[in-house]
Amino acid sequence: MSSLTMGGRFGKNTTVQSAYDRPNTLTSGHRACQGCGEALAARSAVDAAYRATHGNVAVVNATGCLEVFSCVFPENSWNIPWMHSLFGNAAAVASGVAAAYKVQRRENIRVIAQGGDGGTTDIGMGCLSGMFDRNDDVLYICYDNQAYMNTGVQRSSATPSLARTATTLPDGEYRGNEVHTGKNVPEIAMAHGIPYVATASIGDLHDLETKVAKAINIRGAKYIQIHCPCPLGWGFPTGETIRLAKLAIKSGLYPLFEAEHGELVGSTPIEEKIPVEDYLRVQKRFAHLFGKKANPDAIGVLQNLANKNIKKYRLGGMSDE
Repeated sequence: MSSLTMGGRFGKNTTVQSAYDRPNTLTSGHRACQGCGEALAARSAVDAAYRATHGNVAVVNATGCLEVFSCVFPENSWNIPWMHSLFGNAAAVASGVAAAYKVQRRENIRVIAQGGDGGTTDIGMGCLSGMFDRNDDVLYICYDNQAYMNTGVQRSSATPSLARTATTLPDGEYRGNEVHTGKNVPEIAMAHGIPYVATASIGDLHDLETKVAKAINIRGAKYIQIHCPCPLGWGFPTGETIRLAKLAIKSGLYPLFEAEHGELVGSTPIEEKIPVEDYLRVQKRFAHLFGKKANPDAIGVLQNLANKNIKKYRLGGMSDE
């Protein structure tokens, strides 16, 4: 067990977020929507990194929801060294910050770059690939809410197949986002052969915090992608964010795994598998697949994608061996 989960005042299995002495790196006063999955993920991830480095952490933040709701001049909700980059260059700026600390012989300070899926998988893809290629000593965290939420819920290359967004509206034969489009950035990161790649979710905070604590103290380039349900963009009640994240894990549509130097080294088996329909039905972005114009064939496409994930990432445990 990592030292991360042993340091809280509630016992060795306590998450950082449930401990009295949690760092609160992202504190009160921000303007996130009620039930914002990204705010929950960012607080959990950066608090875990802070705990694992004894406070020696600095953050570069891409433009996007997280930056907009946490830092509106002249106010700032971050209690750590924090820098706002452009939409697409957080990875490059963080690489420069890490290089500056190295020149100053302050390599004990660990650097995080963070952004949403739009600033990561689309606008920032070139800088991110460069960071991976150079193996820069940065942990990049992508908060994956699967669309451009801050600018009106437009499609990103992380938007799921068949999902409705402002730019992929179901109209006639058009069923939402096209199937088999987009980018699997964790696999792209693995293809670069970097030291560490992982996926995580706010539906499993122990797993999320453990992976961040592990990654932040590995030298070289690291990438973690965190699933962050968005009540506004996905269309579900604000009190259901964590439940949606858990349903995504249980359906197999969001696999949790780790990779080192391009090879899969571990995954989190699904303890209670559910059909993808149970996950899709509670989100308005998939409402066009149900009701009077129900499309069971389309739902079957998504079920097949989940089944492939379960097999590929060995989410069924020993039965997949």
